Amino acid sequence: MKFFVIFFFLISSNALLLGQQISGIVFEMNSNLHVEYVNIGIVGKNIGTVSDQNGKYTLQIAPEYHNDTLRFSCIGYHSYSVKVSDFINLNNGNVILAKRSYDLTEVVVRPKRFREKTLGITSKNKVIGVHGFPSHPGCCAGLEVGIIMSHKNKVFIKEISTNIVDFEYDTIFCRINIYKTHKQFENILSTPIYFVLTEREIIRDKITIDLRHHNIVVEGDFLASLEFLEYRYKYKNKAWGRISFSSSRSHKTYFRNTSQGTWEIRSSERGISISALVDLLKDN
Repeated sequence: MKFFVIFFFLISSNALLLGQQISGIVFEMNSNLHVEYVNIGIVGKNIGTVSDQNGKYTLQIAPEYHNDTLRFSCIGYHSYSVKVSDFINLNNGNVILAKRSYDLTEVVVRPKRFREKTLGITSKNKVIGVHGFPSHPGCCAGLEVGIIMSHKNKVFIKEISTNIVDFEYDTIFCRINIYKTHKQFENILSTPIYFVLTEREIIRDKITIDLRHHNIVVEGDFLASLEFLEYRYKYKNKAWGRISFSSSRSHKTYFRNTSQGTWEIRSSERGISISALVDLLKDN
């Protein structure tokens, strides 16, 4: 049996431990509502986190990053970007995000001609990708893994599925993201799509998330990713857990270690088993 192994460790360096800790709450503009699961981090660096369900966050930033850009972003809101030093000096840590308005999506009338197809990787083999996450609070929140779904047509995304062969957690709270693959990845969703991975579901069968009611239509290649937001560990004294996917040589795994980090791909790595059930739309 061959093994494909990736370890994602977001362990603080000595520099980070000596850096500035920022913390606060993310609020929605014109209301007292907290904004949950906001992606927070230094743009292009592997330094970031995700706010919790109450909008609270904590982030450690070393002095070497004080001239970089800190960004707060969340589906359904305008992002907020600021120079790190300005944020530290002029802000109490709380952030207000403005709701983003989207153009009303035209009612999609299914054309007379369409064909169902599965994109991505459906493999259930035992060639696995191993992703390890440290267990200290807040670590690795916002880590994403995904694969490119290649096609030329306009498609209606019905389902996203993944095949997981090993799971050392009680639960993982996740978010699905769909990105257009231009020069940089652009999230096309207008509302977040959350789901929970549990050991019971994984043992029973592959995980499938129904997206039909989200009315997601995309033309050309797109990246489908799983973003890990919160972890509940099965073994309290364990330093880190593991989630293992089936994989295939036919694709490559794209990943970023944390919110606002840079997407990476290693040519030697297999693609993890993520697939999309779609309708290929053909206008008459």
